Order: sequence, then structure tokens, then C-alpha cells
Amino acid sequence: MNLGDLGAEVIKVERPGAGDDTRAWGPPFAGTESVYFLSVNRNKKSIAINMKDSKGVKLIKELAAASDVFVENFVPGKLAEMGLGYEDIKKIAPHIVYCSITGYGQTGPVVQRGGYDSIAAAVSGLMHITGHEDGEPVRAGVAMTDLATGLYTYGAIMAGLLQRYKTGKGLHIDCNLLSTQVACLTHVAANYLNCKIEAKRWGTAHGSIVPYQAFKTKDGYIVVGAGNDHQFVTVCKILNLPEVSKDSRYKTNTLRVQNRKELIDILSTRFSEKATTEWLQLFEGHGVPYGPINNMQQVFSDPQVLHNGLVMEMNHPTAGRIAVPGPGVRYSEFAVSHPKPPPLVGQHTVEILKSMLGYEDDAIEELLRTGAVAQHEVR
Repeated sequence: MNLGDLGAEVIKVERPGAGDDTRAWGPPFAGTESVYFLSVNRNKKSIAINMKDSKGVKLIKELAAASDVFVENFVPGKLAEMGLGYEDIKKIAPHIVYCSITGYGQTGPVVQRGGYDSIAAAVSGLMHITGHEDGEPVRAGVAMTDLATGLYTYGAIMAGLLQRYKTGKGLHIDCNLLSTQVACLTHVAANYLNCKIEAKRWGTAHGSIVPYQAFKTKDGYIVVGAGNDHQFVTVCKILNLPEVSKDSRYKTNTLRVQNRKELIDILSTRFSEKATTEWLQLFEGHGVPYGPINNMQQVFSDPQVLHNGLVMEMNHPTAGRIAVPGPGVRYSEFAVSHPKPPPLVGQHTVEILKSMLGYEDDAIEELLRTGAVAQHEVR
């Protein structure tokens, strides 16, 4: 989607009929379309190809030869069995940036396992560190491992294209969920690797910074982070707790971490005395990071979210007017492309065969007749 936002022509190869598995992920549905699918498939054209048919395999090779980038998410070795592995595609398209996205990588003891976000989050330790301090492991509210892998992939593809620009040669990129999430463990991983400190769950709090967490108010929650000693003194002033900022137990962040429970009890008691909006007004303009915990209605009515233009609207051929969150980046010298709606299964099959591969009508009719491809007719 991000490459499409920058103007790339993105072609999604799907199996005829059901298409991408996420098309069935629901409810909710917008008409007959999975809202989950709609949320992650803007800026793509869909061609429906039967990869079990030799004519379908030939078409994919022809598409690769005419493309800059080839992205696949099959279990390692599966495409090679079909004659579509990197070495196969490299022979006919030495320029190709071939990117494989898997659960665990291209080699190793468990690469034949399927990979989903939640499984990778579990194996990588993310679930172990997510949840209430004394509670069960918790899955993040959205597929953060999937999303982070997609962003790693996006950057890797751009690097691959730059490499090709310099050398004239393509390359194979290995992106996988497990490596992505282990890389994203950052300081938690470093704590173990360097100090052998086993990780734990902290709820909304932080293991190395205090205060840095959510506090319950009269009617909701506010999150406050004091990243240095000056900010902590400011927090105490706002809360009208000058004696706390002068207490020797809380003079430095290291001391505040060591005396976490006593300090958080004091702060929690004070935060519970006022409503969230009152605290937001009191914190405004003091230079301390803070914010409410918003629900979706509050998120998409937030003045800054509205100002940042984070919602993209499109007209979908069957679902009608749809809205999805757009990219979180803006550029000074150009605007991202106007979004194109997520496709129906095989919506662009004939268009791609004609315009990109130069197929004549009779050849296309034969491919359709034999089931090598399928075209979705938009009514």
C-alpha cells in the first residue's frame, strides 16, 4: 500500500474464486466486502490466476519479466516447486527485486511452519511482555508484527531498487515475522542480552522510566510520561505535590524506578480526584508528554488527527464509499497518490493481460475458457 501511495502500480495475484484469505475475515462487512480486507488493500489491481495450471505459471513469469518487484509469501520452497522461486525468476528477469515474506525465514529448523501474526508475537516474546503486570499474556490490539514486517519490507524493497539502480542487478530479500519482532524487542532484548534480566509484563507502565504510564481519573484515563527529572518536577507541580518532587526517594529516575510502588500509589490517588478533561487542561502547555486514552470515535474526531489528514476515502465498486487510515508520512515536495479502492477478485485480469502483457482478445478468451485466469465483472 505504501509503495502504491508513492505511485507504484501494484498487481495482486489471487486464486480465482475466493481470492485472498482475508476477504473472508469478518464481520464486519461493507456490503459483501470484508472491512479487514478493505483496510489493507488500497492501491492494488487484482489478477486472478490459477497457479496449478502451467499456463498460469507462464503468466506469472511474464508478469515478473515486466515488473520491477516480485513479492511472495509462500512457505519456503513452495514456489520453487512450481518453477517460480527466486532462481527461476532470476533467469528470465535478472533485474527483479524478489522479496519473500514468511513466518520464520528461508532456512533453519522451523521454516516449513506457517506464520501468522499472533504466533510470531508469541514465539518472539512480544506476548510475554504484553499485558497486566500480574495478568495473562495479551495480544496487541492490532497485528503489530504483521505491520512492522510490512514496513521492514517496504524499506528493504526501496533499498533493493537503489541497489539495482547502482549495479543493474536484482536481488533476493528475506523478510519474516519472527526476525522482525525479535528486532523490535529493542531495549527489552538488550536488558536480557547484556544483563540477563528476564522480561516481565508492565501493563501500561515502563520497566525503566517512572512515571511513564496510564493513570485512572474520575471518568477515564490519562497517560503521562516524565522522561527526565525536570519533567518529573513539573508533573508534581501540576498535581500540586511539591513535597513529592523534593522527596529524596524520587530525586532521580533510577530512584523513582526503585521506589516505583510508593510513588505510583501517591500519583494514582491524586489523578483519581479529577476528570480526564480537567487534567488535560492542567497539563496543557507545560512541556510534559501526556494524553488521554481515546476510543475510535475520539481518535477520529481529534483535532490533530483531522489536521494530519489521516483518513483516505474512496468509492468501491460494490461497498460504496469507504474510509481507511492512510499513510503516516507527508512529503514537502509532493503529495501521495490519490488512493485507489481495494480490488474485487480478478477485477483487472483482462486489463493487465492486454495493457501489460500485450495479449490479444482471442488468447485472453482461451485463458478464461480454460480457467487459467478469471475476470470479475463489475456490475
